[in-house]
Amino acid sequence: MYSLTKSILSALIGIAIGEGHIQNVKQPIADYFPALATAADPRKRSILVEHLLTMTPGLDWPDFDKPYWKMKRTPDWVSFILNQPMAHTPGEAFTYNSGGSHLLSAILAKTTGESVYDYAKRHLFDKLGFTRPRWNSSAGIHEGGAGLHLRAQDMATFGQLFLQKGNWNGQQLVPAEWVANSTSIHNPGLHQYEPPIFGEYGYHWWVTPEDGTIPGHYFAKGYGGQYLFVMPELALVAAIRKEPEGKSRAICSKQLFYEWIIPLARERRR
Repeated sequence: MYSLTKSILSALIGIAIGEGHIQNVKQPIADYFPALATAADPRKRSILVEHLLTMTPGLDWPDFDKPYWKMKRTPDWVSFILNQPMAHTPGEAFTYNSGGSHLLSAILAKTTGESVYDYAKRHLFDKLGFTRPRWNSSAGIHEGGAGLHLRAQDMATFGQLFLQKGNWNGQQLVPAEWVANSTSIHNPGLHQYEPPIFGEYGYHWWVTPEDGTIPGHYFAKGYGGQYLFVMPELALVAAIRKEPEGKSRAICSKQLFYEWIIPLARERRR
């Protein structure tokens, strides 16, 4: 699912906070990575869990995630990420950063005492009936920014869980407050691009407010056209799972949702 993985990781962070493994989103990540306490740049000490979730840690991570590919060629991804220089004060600027997502995965493993996959399987995958999920890992840490393999049906089921505010068959799998917070706008996202792309950003979800023609909604996105849309006003969940075929094909996935799926959903509700 490529970067769509991030949205499931975000849900796991919310579950871990609900269980008390992580204090809250305002917790400094230096609590989990002691090397940051002696970092030469003091701004690193003020990076919070929330900054990782909103992609605003301030690390120098340019060219739309380009350092991610350098990271994947190193044996210690966590050290590579933490050793990147600072470009901004944490919280100041959005920079798409799969490295920050991987730090969240490392934090989850540290605090729960089990692998991210095992934690996800126990809290989400088994309870939602996922079939044969797989999750890539490096040096024992499951990849936070990508690497999760799911069927389209499993993606849609996860979207339905969020549409139902984290409740599944009467059991609250993800705290309802976390569902609301993570799918709310926390920063403008990639609006520095012209034209703006993807929309505003929550906690590892893209968020699109109502604009007069399209109801407000949120979505998870992965490279090459992987999409999971949730539109509460229409009680609509749409999962699009396809082989990556480049940027033009990825755009087609989004057009499919806006030009075909939404009108059909509206028609069925009449």
